[in-house]
Amino acid sequence: MNEDVQRQASNAEPEEVEAEARVETEAAPTVGESTSNLPSEEAESPIDTRQSEIPSPQPLTPGPSSLAPSEVIEALLFAADAPVKLDRLAELAQVSPETARAAIDGLNASYQETNRAFRIQRVAQGFQLYTMPMYAEFVRRLYQHQYTHRLSRAALEVLAIVAYKQPVTRPEVEQLRGVDCSGPIVTLLERRLIACYGRAARPGNPFLYRTTPEFLRYFGLAGLEDLPRMEEIGEFLARREAGPDADEADGAQTFDSLAMDGGHRGAAPEDAR
Repeated sequence: MNEDVQRQASNAEPEEVEAEARVETEAAPTVGESTSNLPSEEAESPIDTRQSEIPSPQPLTPGPSSLAPSEVIEALLFAADAPVKLDRLAELAQVSPETARAAIDGLNASYQETNRAFRIQRVAQGFQLYTMPMYAEFVRRLYQHQYTHRLSRAALEVLAIVAYKQPVTRPEVEQLRGVDCSGPIVTLLERRLIACYGRAARPGNPFLYRTTPEFLRYFGLAGLEDLPRMEEIGEFLARREAGPDADEADGAQTFDSLAMDGGHRGAAPEDAR
């Protein structure tokens, strides 16, 4: 009886294996059969390959076209460390010279209405921001620990002769002063207050000296036409000599003081202005 049971078990095993194989064959897809109907995460949630539209960031600063000419010119003068000519301001601001000048006048009017401590001043054939004279003492305190090199009386005298007689040679300056002027002339050349402008057509071909734009900036002059007239200088010196407190220190500052008054017209050649 045991042998019959073993035969029945051995005959049943191939049938079960064949049944399992048929089940697996029916469950597996055939080659080339579409799998779109199969339940899967990819079939249920297809991937959208289109990029989402992200708005471009807006610029943090306004573009040049949105700025008023007065704003641009104010920024240029604020950043400049020397006078800037009107044509250059107009070129940088991309406006006409007339528009640039109107913007400067408008800025000065706004500064005056709001009682600002500075103005735009025409100096050395250009424009520059300057603090008002009433704040001079406070500004002087700011720089009180810095060394300030003042011109000597001899250098100021030579500079005055060059300013009123230009173009002038050194022998002509020495003839007017009666002393050697080589030292003061070297000092003025080093300070860039005067410069050589060719040679004179005379024996020896001496150098011709004229004032520079730095001279105008140093004394706060818009042009050489703002120098005081010779008559004003004579009257000023006469009053100083008659005053009880006139001394050499005051005399050394005579030309520096006179240069801020203005009044002289048409005294210098056009290319020296």
